[in-house]
Amino acid sequence: MEPVPSSIPDFVDSRQGNDTGDAAEAEGFMHRVDEISVQIDKLEKRVIEIEQFYLARGDAQQNISKASSTLKDKDKEKHITSIRKQQQDSSRREGAAAKRMQELMRQFATIFRQISQHKWAWPFLDPVDVEGLGLHDYYEVIDKPMDFSTIKNKMEAKDGSGYKNVREIYADVRLVFKNAMRYNDEKNDVHVMAKTLLEKFEEKWLQLLPKVAEEEKRKVEEEVEFQFDMQHAQEATYANMARDISNEISEADMNLKGLREMVIQRCRKMSTEEKRKLGIALTRLSPEDLTKALEIVAENNPNFQATAQEVDLDIDAQNEYTLWRLKVFVKDALAIKSKSAVAIDSIDNDNIDDNKKNNSKGRREICDAVVKSAIKRTKKVV
Repeated sequence: MEPVPSSIPDFVDSRQGNDTGDAAEAEGFMHRVDEISVQIDKLEKRVIEIEQFYLARGDAQQNISKASSTLKDKDKEKHITSIRKQQQDSSRREGAAAKRMQELMRQFATIFRQISQHKWAWPFLDPVDVEGLGLHDYYEVIDKPMDFSTIKNKMEAKDGSGYKNVREIYADVRLVFKNAMRYNDEKNDVHVMAKTLLEKFEEKWLQLLPKVAEEEKRKVEEEVEFQFDMQHAQEATYANMARDISNEISEADMNLKGLREMVIQRCRKMSTEEKRKLGIALTRLSPEDLTKALEIVAENNPNFQATAQEVDLDIDAQNEYTLWRLKVFVKDALAIKSKSAVAIDSIDNDNIDDNKKNNSKGRREICDAVVKSAIKRTKKVV
């Protein structure tokens, strides 16, 4: 979001009574308020994103890449840089882990070679010749055939179809023997050979297993560390983002206060008759709307107790800004409830002669429109 401009345009003095100048003045005010409104809308979107992040950060399945979807440009750049660094660190860790796993697989290959070169290994070297041996029910008994040549080819594969870790090879070697023991009777020579080689294989595997378990534990710890680092980086990004938003909201608030002061300076003073009618209109509000009206008074009068059981509101003691805000609020409240069109008109009518009406009509419309817009935009900041 672009920073809110610190300068506020100068307007024609309202005392000139120039309708053209009044219209330009009103247009300038409205344009300035609209600019701030757009900025506040953008801030709101970023605030919502921060809220969603902190609500979702406990979800282990959170998609990290979604986090930068609506970040402010400079926040997004920092966020992407931080995430990229974490990903690079992760890639280095994964590379090192892959090398360690390759070493384990190399050691396993030694075990596999010893088993496959055993004198009783010949029945398991190649796929079972089902047709040649007339084993018509083989595929009914064995769900997944396996043999040493298939394992060897997969271990040596360079196209990415090979084994990813040593436990996959271990499982296939066991499957070779388990299949043979399952299909052949216990007294069958193949069953006996498979059982014997399986026992030898398991003995050798137990020697390698501690290293495998250590590597698996290390991989899990590194993954946890990576997730922690990623979340920490995200939290730092959103913390900085929240701080920047707070500063920008303060800046927008200052600009709105500047507009408010200009509104006060440009708006004519409310007449005694208008104040009297405003006081009457306040009594026609619902309890809820009356509470809101008293809160408007309290905003610019710290000593005013809006929530007290008995409230003494001196209309004449209020500043012009508060009076105009009350006027707009009362108009809206009564209009929504459609209680009294006469009451709304009575607030707008001025008890002055026709000449004064013509000179001040444009300025009253400016004050009404600008104060109403300023109030609506101010609510977004507050």
